[in-house]
Amino acid sequence: MASQFQFVMRSGPTPGATFSLEGDQLTIGRDSSNGVSINDAEVSRKHSRLTFQGGKYVIEDLGSTNGTFVNGQRLSSSAVLKSGDVVSLGEQIVLLFETLSVDPGATMASPRKARATAAPAPAPAAPMPAPAQNYAGQAPASPARKSPFPLPVLIGVGLLGFICVCGGFIYWVDATYRWCVFFPFLSGCG
Repeated sequence: MASQFQFVMRSGPTPGATFSLEGDQLTIGRDSSNGVSINDAEVSRKHSRLTFQGGKYVIEDLGSTNGTFVNGQRLSSSAVLKSGDVVSLGEQIVLLFETLSVDPGATMASPRKARATAAPAPAPAAPMPAPAQNYAGQAPASPARKSPFPLPVLIGVGLLGFICVCGGFIYWVDATYRWCVFFPFLSGCG
């Protein structure tokens, strides 16, 4: 059995599209001359390069603006791809790398260049990690938490608590005969 490699787009402009990977060297980018062409603003014209070495594909970033990530880690050097690896281009483009076993005796038409086909992709076996978001000077957004109590209830409880504290203070002032200490402007104080 021979192996065939492909990318399946999980998120991006054409989710579910598959890109057959063939050849010793392919570039990934927005430009239509790339082996894997993804027309999206987050993808640089020449974003990444795939090189076939020792029966495996090795990926490297080509100085792209938004970066190339493998399993959530930004590439600073080349990385060998394994079946099931998640390759992200920027924040929005997520590709799943797959290795397929192919019967060499079967008749199969194969193009020279990787092409996208809109075919439904199988569901992933495990949840994919989100792409890392390492931006200088910008903290990652935390998920919004919804309060278990609606705002009017919280305001009402706060107001009731304030009234109770004020009432308790007035009761204490009256019980300890401290009216003239706290309120010297009252008649009879002086």
